[in-house]
Amino acid sequence: MTAEQRYEYYYEDAGHEDSGSDETIAEDNNESDEDNAENQRQIKHRRTEVSPGAIFRIVVVSMIAAALLGSVIYSLDRRNRVYHKAADLNRQLSLTEAENVRLQSELDSKMSAKNVEDYAENVLKMRKIDSSQIKYIKIQTGDVVNIPEQDQGLMAKIESFFDKCVEYFRG
Repeated sequence: MTAEQRYEYYYEDAGHEDSGSDETIAEDNNESDEDNAENQRQIKHRRTEVSPGAIFRIVVVSMIAAALLGSVIYSLDRRNRVYHKAADLNRQLSLTEAENVRLQSELDSKMSAKNVEDYAENVLKMRKIDSSQIKYIKIQTGDVVNIPEQDQGLMAKIESFFDKCVEYFRG
């Protein structure tokens, strides 16, 4: 069987009836049943035969696909954990803020003037000041107090002299 006949044979199997000539159909009819059976076995054999390299490639591609799928699942799991942790922290923050508001209002209520006065009278046993307990002191504002300079020692005088010289040269 020639290459043209094989081509035409496969071409006819593909569902195309227009092979182009009546001679080709006649030649195909002349082939023996043995040749057809042998060709069919070869075609089936070619279709089912898988090389070891192809199996290796399939295994490698499957492993890569499994690794990619695993990494996607892992990253989604990590993202979920972070979202849940952030949600928990936000819940704790809102609870803490509510507790802060409650404590501030409690503090404000305890720090009112009436509560302070009540605490001072009842717990500390304090009383309001009486006018007889108040004593006034008059201070004259026109008086000036002068402190006389004390006599300096020899070292203090030398130090003062050097300080004055430094000030003079600095300008």
